[in-house]
Amino acid sequence: MATKKVGSSGRFGARYGRRLRQKVTEIEKKLKQWHKCPYCNKKRVRRLAAGIWFCRSCKSKFTGKAYEVK
Repeated sequence: MATKKVGSSGRFGARYGRRLRQKVTEIEKKLKQWHKCPYCNKKRVRRLAAGIWFCRSCKSKFTGKAYEVK
């Protein structure tokens, strides 16, 4: 159960340790947000799969890092 305090890592319950669950929360928070497109410079990029990104504004599909566009 995801709560305000633990975020998306609430699905792990009391398992795996606090630090690992915090790291997962930080990574998933970066992953789910809108990213800036390197072509049109708008914040309309979402991840399709690991390392594959799609801009909903200019319809370009490109590769980047697994969790961030950079």
